[in-house]
Amino acid sequence: MHLVVGLGNPGARYASTRHNVGFRVVERLARRAGTSVEKKLFGALVGDVAVGGKKATLAMPQQFMNVSGQPTASLLGFYKVAAADLIVIHDDMDLPLGRLRVRVGGGHGGHNGVRDIQRACGTDFVRVRMGVGRPPAQWDPADYVLTGFTPAEEPSVETMLDTAADAVESVVRDGVTATMNRFNQGRPEPVLSS
Repeated sequence: MHLVVGLGNPGARYASTRHNVGFRVVERLARRAGTSVEKKLFGALVGDVAVGGKKATLAMPQQFMNVSGQPTASLLGFYKVAAADLIVIHDDMDLPLGRLRVRVGGGHGGHNGVRDIQRACGTDFVRVRMGVGRPPAQWDPADYVLTGFTPAEEPSVETMLDTAADAVESVVRDGVTATMNRFNQGRPEPVLSS
């Protein structure tokens, strides 16, 4: 079984921001499975799905981004899921808009949600990193990730959301190595041994 955690901030104010692409992918996965992510558990909204005959639980922590670790750790314990079977979906300013990378482990890259999950759960989990681009020189990165996408960016974002959902399904169904080979555009990330 896998636990799939999409990162974002709760509330309508943040729903369409760059920081909330993780939530949007979880919602997309739920729609594909004909279910919803509505059950409240350990400070998160959760929903159960099947991907290729394998079970997965989708989750969206409902605290703010920088305190995503405790709900994630609590869900791992409750569902008895190993950290290696945790998939975290999040925005990444170090990737160009629309680019996606799947990896295991690695640093948090300044992402406070990932940092908090690493603090609570360790680092050996799968990450689906979604490129939201770098802010213009005069913008504070913290403000930039709380802005929405422009109409010109939306087609690339929609494609990325679909591709990220495909990548999560691939990790659950086929494993992380096959997924990295398929989705990392010819440059697989190293798999860290636990």
